[in-house]
Amino acid sequence: MEVCSTKDISSREKKFCEIYVICGDGTQAAQTAGYDKPDRAGAALLCRDEIICEIGRLYERHLKNARQKAYAGYERIAFGSVNDAVRLLFENVTDTASLEEYDLYNVAEIRRPKEGALEIKFFDRLKALEKLEQYGQDGSKSASDFYQALVGGTARLPSARQECDS
Repeated sequence: MEVCSTKDISSREKKFCEIYVICGDGTQAAQTAGYDKPDRAGAALLCRDEIICEIGRLYERHLKNARQKAYAGYERIAFGSVNDAVRLLFENVTDTASLEEYDLYNVAEIRRPKEGALEIKFFDRLKALEKLEQYGQDGSKSASDFYQALVGGTARLPSARQECDS
């Protein structure tokens, strides 16, 4: 991906880019960023190469952060402790506020059937390990596919074409 020059982007345009990465809607991003005519402003902004480049850069950073969080979550499921869940089986906890003391990250479901016993279902550690292995193989992907789709998509929008041509 090319290196973006952000010196030609105002703070409001940067805000537009940040919001666009989250919502994917030019009109909504322009409205939230404070533009008077958000539909026209969004289309016009998406015609500018530096804006598209900044969106691609921000999207790549956003994607990297999301992947890191997902990886950490899968690690925690695959290798995390179940001690607190087992302790919960043997203690008589009646108040849900006291559950905050327990680390129940690996727990998928807790049920108390009619018989009164407590049933705890855990997330599948093998599936978490498989996901971790996939991340190891696919972790090098970048946002270039998103960038190319964004460039191609804006060229196909009728309102964007009119804005870019004028």
